[in-house]
Amino acid sequence: MLSAREVEQYFQAGEELNSQNSLISQQALERKPDLDPEALHGLAGEIVQAIDPYTEADMVSVLTNTLVAFGNVIGPSPYFRVEHTRHYLNLFIAQVGDTSKGRKGTGWSTPRRIFQEVDAEWAGNRITGGLSSGEGLIFAVRDERKETKPIREGGRIVGYEDVIVDQGILDRRLLLVEEELSQALKVMTRDGNILSAILRQAWDGGNLNPLTKNNPIKATGAHVSIIGHITRSELRRHLTATEQSNGFANRFCWFLVERSKCIPEPVGVPEDDLSLLIEKLQDAVDFARRTGEIRRDPDARDIWAGVYPELSEGKPGLAGAVVSRAEAQVMRFASLYTLMDKSELIRADHLRAALALWDYSEKSALAIFGEAMGDPSVDKVREALKAKGELTLTEVYGLFGRHADKAEVERVVQELLRQHLATIEEVSNGGGRSTTILRWAAKKAN
Repeated sequence: MLSAREVEQYFQAGEELNSQNSLISQQALERKPDLDPEALHGLAGEIVQAIDPYTEADMVSVLTNTLVAFGNVIGPSPYFRVEHTRHYLNLFIAQVGDTSKGRKGTGWSTPRRIFQEVDAEWAGNRITGGLSSGEGLIFAVRDERKETKPIREGGRIVGYEDVIVDQGILDRRLLLVEEELSQALKVMTRDGNILSAILRQAWDGGNLNPLTKNNPIKATGAHVSIIGHITRSELRRHLTATEQSNGFANRFCWFLVERSKCIPEPVGVPEDDLSLLIEKLQDAVDFARRTGEIRRDPDARDIWAGVYPELSEGKPGLAGAVVSRAEAQVMRFASLYTLMDKSELIRADHLRAALALWDYSEKSALAIFGEAMGDPSVDKVREALKAKGELTLTEVYGLFGRHADKAEVERVVQELLRQHLATIEEVSNGGGRSTTILRWAAKKAN
């Protein structure tokens, strides 16, 4: 039992240490990583390099927009296989800027123009935004729906027939450009909102079902891709612990982007240059739509065997949680680079390009989420412990305010010890009394 003085001390300690949290979090963020030139491979790289002199957008924004759009416009014909599971080439990406001035939207301007020339109907009808509900997303790619209705003759039911009550959507491709991804994150927190679950289904394979008895709507084989824009502060504020841990966040690839240059009067890529890109892109799209399964060639298999152990190894913290689908994301990237080269076999250069882009995404995730563990209680103590170097158990209790729960504090301490972020020691104060001290140990762990 703590004395009255100890209670007062840990309240004061908690207020002092909590005031440092926002500063510590900011200091933990890293700078935007450099993009390895290997990521600018093939036609995708050619498109980026042609656009770059004429835009303020980040090359990473243009590159990822191009890959996402290509993966959606080709539809669900090409795939790679993991055991008996088919992975189609629809990507979910989030472009993260420090502010709204990161030119995230500008990076979509020219890619949209060239894809519009390749498939005008898709560009006009299958690109939208405004995610607000899982049911709304299913409706945009819904199946035909029939109902069994009675056949009446002279007031009597003489039989039954299936009647089409909804023609559904024939084109199941859908590219969602979410310029305010934070709004979608907000609505996911509402009771009964199933958007997160439906998006996870969309990434996994496209069979979307709200799983409610009174809602017959469903979609089979939907091909949904997402380009999301969000600022770093919005993301850290609105990505809840639930979405961090339930597999929603790791279905996205996260990319830090920023304004690349200042062009007061941007005129865009010259039409002659665009025409050449459009012609090459049309050929690649036509090829991809005729392609089925994509495989690695022997050289790519050798590279994959070397990188797979690290890709598939879990990484600690929140950043580790959001990049935990590394193997599948790399293979989706590699397959897109492959198809843009009009090949069915992933070669070494395609896989290296994919690994280079994934490396950028992984470093972006670390910069965005820092050292956070994704557990608010653990993060609170971790940040305070890192700032001060050591905390008494009394000070740890103080971080949780007047309603500190002993079981919760013990859980947090054990998690810090398990992650090798802290050591614990009993220090004698003389007279049979001792103080429990936690010490920051992350440097030793590294």
